[in-house]
Amino acid sequence: MRIKACRKAHFNAAHRLYRKDWSAEKNQVVFGKCNNPRYHGHNYELVVGVIGEIDPETGYLIDLKILKDYIKSEVEDYMDHKNLNEEVEEFASLNPTVENIAVVIWNRLRKKIDEKFDLEITLYETPRNFVIYTGQ
Repeated sequence: MRIKACRKAHFNAAHRLYRKDWSAEKNQVVFGKCNNPRYHGHNYELVVGVIGEIDPETGYLIDLKILKDYIKSEVEDYMDHKNLNEEVEEFASLNPTVENIAVVIWNRLRKKIDEKFDLEITLYETPRNFVIYTGQ
């Protein structure tokens, strides 16, 4: 029997959506107000889902305290109150869209979480705009 255990978290971060290889005009047309050269911020809401089999010895899928610690070290400590474009290594050459942020989070957590589990990242940029990434 497969089950999904989830942990919610949040972080605040600033970013600017733009491509260095595009003109200022094209960036403005494509990214609009998200292209603000002085950046803008979001209160991101994160749900990390771990999917797999329940351990018959413990009754756990995964110890949620361990998942909480991974989220803190790999996401919250790494991205909270940061300018993603300037302070987060992955975004030096990657546009920090909500889609790309979710993939970066998935990659960072995937390194920590046992491969026997599937991993799902749900990232809300606003209460109505969110993405879900499962590594596929």
